[in-house]
Amino acid sequence: MDQSVDKKIKDAIWVAQSLFQRGKATGSVANLSFLHEGKMYVTATGTCFGTLKHEEFAILEMDGRQYGDIKPSKEWPLHLSVYKAKPDAGAVLHVHSTYSVLWSCLPGLNESDCVPDHTPYLKMKLGTVGLIPYEQPGSQELFREFDKHVHASDGWLLSHHGPVVPGKGIMEAFFALEELEESAHIAWELRKVNTE
Repeated sequence: MDQSVDKKIKDAIWVAQSLFQRGKATGSVANLSFLHEGKMYVTATGTCFGTLKHEEFAILEMDGRQYGDIKPSKEWPLHLSVYKAKPDAGAVLHVHSTYSVLWSCLPGLNESDCVPDHTPYLKMKLGTVGLIPYEQPGSQELFREFDKHVHASDGWLLSHHGPVVPGKGIMEAFFALEELEESAHIAWELRKVNTE
């Protein structure tokens, strides 16, 4: 049985605040979404994960048409692209977490699976992580580039920008994002050790 929209919003707020409190989302640049009854609920533009409120979600149809006056995050097309490409996805998280961004800046990464799985949990919780070439955040060029690569991987790292991670629900997306950030952290630390 599907959760109520209030329960989904409550979980989304908990995830957002947890990420913010632990420094994995900063300022007003992160965004998240979830599906409910065929509609996409996405954090409003300019919202902060640390202070996210129940009323700060825009509601969109799956063709991008908006309900009401709450303006969605400018990166809502990334979320829509994931839902169209991944029928099992019920939620999407996008943050600018430190180690994922650091890792995305390295040259020569494998575009179809760019984050090493030094522990088994990245593959268990997420799968492959594709690298999306850099385009300006919120730009049509970024959305086109993302659309080109969305089918090739299970999660994505926007170069010089941050991860985009889906899940069946917001908690699954959260767990997968945590594993991605931890994997990038481990990979970064091992790289430092190996280059000393």
